[in-house]
Amino acid sequence: MSKGRMADSNWRAVFGHEEPYDEQVDGIETTLDTARDGGFVALEGACGTGKTMIALTAGIDLVRDPDTDYERVFVLTSVKQQLRQFEDDLETINANLPEEWNPVSGLTLVGKADVCPYNREGAGGIDDGNVYDRCETLRDRTRDLTGEGGSTTAANLAARARSQQIGLADSGSKGNGARFLETAGEPAPYPPELPEYDDGGPAGSEIEYCPFYAQYLEDLPEEGSDGDASEAVPFDFTETGLVTPEDLVSLSVKHGTCPHSVMGALLGQTEVVIGNYYHAFDPTTTGAFTGALLDDSTFVVCDEAHMLEPRVRDLVSEGVADGTLRDAETELSRVIQPIKFEREGRRAEGGSMTADADLVRAELNETDVSYDELEQVRDFLRALREELDRRVRAHLDRNDRGWQSDLTELSDEEIPLRDPGVPGEDEISEWAAREGYSDAIWVRAESVGAVVERILNEAEDEEKTRASPAVGRVLGEWYRQNHTDYFREIELERTWDETEPADSWRRAYTARLALHNCVPSDAIGSRLATFGGGILMSATLEPMEAFTEVTGLEYLESEGRPVVERRYGLHFPEDNRESFAVAAPKFTYDNRGRPGEENPTRRQYADALARIGRVPGNVLVGMPSYGEAEWAAGALEDRLESKPVLLDESSGDDVTESLKDEFFAGEGKVLVTSLRGTLTEGVDYSGDRLSAAVICGVPIVNTSSPRTKAVRRAYDDEFGDGFAYALTVPAVRKARQAVGRVIRNPEDVGIRVLLDERYARESWDSVRGYLPDGEREEFQPVSPDMLAFGLERFRGRFS
Repeated sequence: MSKGRMADSNWRAVFGHEEPYDEQVDGIETTLDTARDGGFVALEGACGTGKTMIALTAGIDLVRDPDTDYERVFVLTSVKQQLRQFEDDLETINANLPEEWNPVSGLTLVGKADVCPYNREGAGGIDDGNVYDRCETLRDRTRDLTGEGGSTTAANLAARARSQQIGLADSGSKGNGARFLETAGEPAPYPPELPEYDDGGPAGSEIEYCPFYAQYLEDLPEEGSDGDASEAVPFDFTETGLVTPEDLVSLSVKHGTCPHSVMGALLGQTEVVIGNYYHAFDPTTTGAFTGALLDDSTFVVCDEAHMLEPRVRDLVSEGVADGTLRDAETELSRVIQPIKFEREGRRAEGGSMTADADLVRAELNETDVSYDELEQVRDFLRALREELDRRVRAHLDRNDRGWQSDLTELSDEEIPLRDPGVPGEDEISEWAAREGYSDAIWVRAESVGAVVERILNEAEDEEKTRASPAVGRVLGEWYRQNHTDYFREIELERTWDETEPADSWRRAYTARLALHNCVPSDAIGSRLATFGGGILMSATLEPMEAFTEVTGLEYLESEGRPVVERRYGLHFPEDNRESFAVAAPKFTYDNRGRPGEENPTRRQYADALARIGRVPGNVLVGMPSYGEAEWAAGALEDRLESKPVLLDESSGDDVTESLKDEFFAGEGKVLVTSLRGTLTEGVDYSGDRLSAAVICGVPIVNTSSPRTKAVRRAYDDEFGDGFAYALTVPAVRKARQAVGRVIRNPEDVGIRVLLDERYARESWDSVRGYLPDGEREEFQPVSPDMLAFGLERFRGRFS
């Protein structure tokens, strides 16, 4: 599409407000200069810097500049609050563009479950549990029908669905008026039931299809023409500006077309695409949906970039559950059985086979997978499950004698498959070699899985998610990846399955073979290298050297891609805030013991929390874990007589949102949460929503976890200081994120407290040096006794 702006205009015409801050001027111009050279900006900006406007202004100016190759801005953020902030800022930009300019087109990416009309309304037998499989099957059936031509062209299928809807009304069986599927405030031209095509076969052979997808296929340009998929978009996106998910559904349904397909058609034509990290880093998502965005015509924005490393580590790690291994074994048996029975001169009874021998042979003949390989992989999966079972039982017998007497008392567990501090081959690989399972089985499992999927889909005439391809992929990666950067273990996650025997660990646990990518810097850096340039930003990136190393930016710089660092501190009035680093005893397990223990450390912390809790207004308390949060809430309830104390527990989004609403409503309260939760990052506490925030301890993750030990060792090898890079730096960033909730705009008044001597004093395990310059000076060290005086003095200034 046209770049849509005059060549001689500058970024100020894009900027959505009358006058930028000095930091915004520097940030935008630095980003423009760097991106024109194919580089990246790493920007730490305190709240109020206007980071989203910096990124959008620079990116849109590059896209609209006819002298650059940039065609789009791709925004990645892991926090819903920030996603909405980008949407809001884009709408602000559009509202203030020069009159002769087209609005900047924007699109927010969501999953099929959020946009499928049937799923949104619980219609057509589609729900959150099956929407992805059902969608693929219905799309395939619709494509197959349209390929036959005649009465099953895309136009005819869509028209047939419309007529079926009218026919339902005419028949009188569904009421006197025509019934429409309605969603996003718009009625679709189709009934709530999925339409069926009757091909004249026996009763019950009617073929379900998706009318929305049929209409989308009808709107696509003819094959061989110069058109592209954007011609199937039923609205003028050059005039629409930002298309939110609700807008997308409404505009698509009104036309009777598929919202998810329209979203895909818009990708290559939209100037600002807003998505999540998995849209750029998850191999499955990029391969099936967003791959077209991953090139040098894209300017990438990584928001909340302090989370980039842990989020991508999860996305590029692999794993397969015990149940998935079982399902894959079953799928292989179903494909093997027809040939096996034929060779043995037997017949299947009771319709137990979904494929016949001729189909299996035909599919195998078109690939390089042999029948023997099917049997070898099936046997390997069966033996692997038996070995997994043996190891889990041995671990429980060794560490929790009598575990079978009460399965409800079991907790999540990790079973390392090697010493996490000493790189070496894992015990499952050693077991496989010892039992005679060759390297070829690991390597060929992925090809075998793909063939099994194809045979079963063909036999059942239904596309659905099969276990075999996923198992094959994980086994292949397990074999290929090294044993230093990748750590292998068995994860046991608490679940409950009544169908399993009462004395089986499978009743209480889901077991998973996990392959963890300990050092994702290569994966991050290689993906960033595909973009033309970009900006990675957060309120907490320091120390910058550690950030650029763990995200692969340092490598990109060595390859000639410029990397420029910028840091903008809090520029709101200093008189409006007070910041304390309290030299209380270290809040470590050695000092505090278990939650519930009475000792001097816990008494000091409980007293300090109560002093801060008495500050008028809302107070946020961040604890290292949910267990410690429960202890703190109880201690505060005992000490605060007139102020409600709310406890955030590990729960779903709905419960968390309800708790947040309760916290914001009415008179002041204390909200106690874990720093591992969602209430200490990306939540808007501006205005009078928060008067103080206190962080207890340094929220370092459990250092006894085998996975943590493996990451630390891998970081030792890669960066020289595994404890600092893998544990301390992320912990301090979490603490800074949490106390950063207090001051969100120039009018906010509040108190920020870091409660632990490691923030206050220089020592061998001090973290004070990880606080950036300026921030370190603001957090003045005080003793626990002087904290009360400091709080009273600050409150006195505003009473």
